[in-house]
Amino acid sequence: MSIPSLSPDALATPMPGAGTGASGLSLHGLLRGASALSVITLAGFGFLYSLVGVGLGQALFPHAANGSLVEREGRVVGSALVAQPFAGARYFQPRPSAAGYNTMALAGSNQARTSAELRARLDAARAAVAQREGVAPDQVPSDLITQSGSGSDPHVSPQAAAIQVERVARARGMLLATVETLVAQHTEAPQWGLLGAPRVNVLALNLALDDASRASAQRPRP
Repeated sequence: MSIPSLSPDALATPMPGAGTGASGLSLHGLLRGASALSVITLAGFGFLYSLVGVGLGQALFPHAANGSLVEREGRVVGSALVAQPFAGARYFQPRPSAAGYNTMALAGSNQARTSAELRARLDAARAAVAQREGVAPDQVPSDLITQSGSGSDPHVSPQAAAIQVERVARARGMLLATVETLVAQHTEAPQWGLLGAPRVNVLALNLALDDASRASAQRPRP
């Protein structure tokens, strides 16, 4: 049985469907479809999705969407969600920050528990806080010497606030009980009673202290 051979003319004739994919689509059609999908994806998820998210945030949660900013007398003094340093013995101090409270460089120390440098830093911080607050080193709460993962945690524990009460009251010339009451008023319970732990917002507490000091100074003396 002989095998038929193809003539040169037959070899030169293009096969049906040449230049198309398996489904019969041309290369031009495939590129057009891919380009359209890319445009739809970029426009839909890169622009419209973000626009809708921003719009919903502004409509439903405008305060949080704009950074939970805190104002006094028309001036922004901070954010309820971002820690900031306070100078002077008149103020409660927040947790340390590995980023120096810089919101553009938020981060933790990334040091392991086995790090000798970390242990040395914690020992030095514990001694400094103990001296500042007039307490024994073993009475210093851990959140006053450790840095949070974000570097911007605005809260301290009630224990961390409690050991600062005497210093703040003495520096402001306020009754100890008055400062303790303000701390209690600004102690937040766990969210929904389940999530997190009791905490004190340092900025809110310090602003309340300023308001109380201002009101006391303006009160007529007998």
